[in-house]
Amino acid sequence: MTATGRPGNAHIIVVGNEKGGTGKSTVSMHLTVGLLHRGLSVATIDLDARQATLSRYIENRRNNPKAVAAGLAVPEHVAIRASEDRAGDEGRLREAIARLRAAHDVVLIDTPGSDNYLSRVGHSYADTLVTPLNDSLIDLDVLAAVDPATMRILRPSHYSEMVWETKKQRALRGERGTVDWVVMRNRLSSLDARNKRDMHDLLETLSRRIGFRTVAGLGERVVYRALFLDGLTLLDLRDGDLGHGLSLSHVAARQELRALLHALDLPHRNAPARV
Repeated sequence: MTATGRPGNAHIIVVGNEKGGTGKSTVSMHLTVGLLHRGLSVATIDLDARQATLSRYIENRRNNPKAVAAGLAVPEHVAIRASEDRAGDEGRLREAIARLRAAHDVVLIDTPGSDNYLSRVGHSYADTLVTPLNDSLIDLDVLAAVDPATMRILRPSHYSEMVWETKKQRALRGERGTVDWVVMRNRLSSLDARNKRDMHDLLETLSRRIGFRTVAGLGERVVYRALFLDGLTLLDLRDGDLGHGLSLSHVAARQELRALLHALDLPHRNAPARV
């Protein structure tokens, strides 16, 4: 029985993008903690186990004496690293998803910044696919090729085609419901720059063509990464406890996180937050 008192049939969130440096693991940890603070039972799977940023983040949280003393929730965590035994790796991933799905409200899967077989299997289980994207035309090629002279979309990218293929795998497996693909525009500038307007127009056109929606992600704030060694996020901080004070900038960043969780429109979005 899960934290919400229902038999587990967890909502699966996959955080995916084939481009590195878009903040997938940071987003994964902040979404996980946001859901934990709503009293939900959450499990995490790290498929980027070679870099293992999410795994280290959770380990830091588990080993932080102040976090332990404060009773901060920690997700059940599984890390699966690609090996020479492809069939065995895929089997372990499917078994982990089945077990965690039956025991929790939410399972979040963090994927590597490259295309590999484990990432494809993980994507095929997504109920919600979150793709963090730096708000830059340089990073847009993960979704589509763009003609630089006319700013017209030429064709979807390999990643977009992979998402389409994994949606078909999901359907063939008999999964119910559709995949909510959400592209997060990270590091949004407050200035009304031409690049920002071009990104908006291109993403609007592309969203209609390949089927995703866009939401505002996280700003370029040091604090999102500064708490890594303590295994904490802004949602854990309350009035200076746990050894960290709250500035006005921190409060604004915490509001960004809450706005992101609301925009994702997850099934448990109405669960009451504890902070």
